[in-house]
Amino acid sequence: MVPRKPVFATSFIAETVNVYALAVAQGFLGSSEAQWANDVLCEYFAVVGTDATVDKARVIFEQVRAKDATNSVSSLTPYTHAEIVNSGVSATQLSLLFKQRRSVRWYQDKPVEIEKINIAVDMASQAPSACNRQPFKLHVVINKDTVKQVAECAMGTKGFADNIPMIIAVVGDLSSYPLERDRHLIYIDGALMAMQFMLALETLGLSSCPLNWPEIETQERMLDNLLQFTPYERTVMLIAVGYASPTGGIPFSQKKTSASLIKIVD
Repeated sequence: MVPRKPVFATSFIAETVNVYALAVAQGFLGSSEAQWANDVLCEYFAVVGTDATVDKARVIFEQVRAKDATNSVSSLTPYTHAEIVNSGVSATQLSLLFKQRRSVRWYQDKPVEIEKINIAVDMASQAPSACNRQPFKLHVVINKDTVKQVAECAMGTKGFADNIPMIIAVVGDLSSYPLERDRHLIYIDGALMAMQFMLALETLGLSSCPLNWPEIETQERMLDNLLQFTPYERTVMLIAVGYASPTGGIPFSQKKTSASLIKIVD
């Protein structure tokens, strides 16, 4: 907050530290997660003022921190906007990338390198998500027969399902949300990441096509059986990926303009 209060976060610091202690004790945290949590809590206790709730949480944190082997000298704490590295990408260049990305349905008979998918996913993971939960995974299907079966689950792929070299299921993880009110966030966060993923693919020479996912129970079950989802996983969308056929047709899509999309509210 600006300006920051001398004492803050008293309503949730005890719960935060207790969850952190439990995660450390049970080995739930990856090394980067542990370092991030440790660094942020260290920074918090270094700047917050004296308060009974804060002081109790500080004692618990110091006890856990002493046992935590992930402590390091690097810092993963909040920083100012002025410290962000400017990409140098102009609005014109970004607009050209947006127009370059079209939904491609006709691909070359050429395998897609998983290394490029890894790069694109690392780029796409910078997308925002509520509370940084990143409640999604990407199930990458490369077996040609399975690709066709997965594509057909989406419906609307008749005629080109057998032409797709790779298909990716963006899958939401409902276990990230203890409260029912937040269950829709897998779709928002998954879609934000998916858009950045498809743009990243373009920079790597790959094309894609997001496939509408029908909210039909029979189709959900078909995909569940093919990809072996857990009970708390839900499909957000499917994405076809491959090297575009130079002669494959791309339908012209007239887009709405700002004049029809914006409503000014005083």
